[in-house]
Amino acid sequence: MTESSSKQRVVVVHTAGTTDEAMVIRSLLESEGIASPGSVSTDPFPLRETPEGTHGVEVYALESRAEEAKKIIAEHLRLGEQEARSEFEEGGEG
Repeated sequence: MTESSSKQRVVVVHTAGTTDEAMVIRSLLESEGIASPGSVSTDPFPLRETPEGTHGVEVYALESRAEEAKKIIAEHLRLGEQEARSEFEEGGEG
């Protein structure tokens, strides 16, 4: 990390429903060259999985890359929804 990037704010770019989803999205961002640090929680006993009814798992990126990260995530989610819809439609006819 360069000195200029170490001074930038880290912001939430997505709230995932599960830890697994957050890990996939972080990997996606990092594959696109966008650093996505893990949770910056100061909780000394973090939960492995978010309990039902809570806010989810936050995915972070540097503020300077946040808009780009949000676009990548939105495209990923849109493609995932289309794929799921196609599988449902194909399975529903058989």
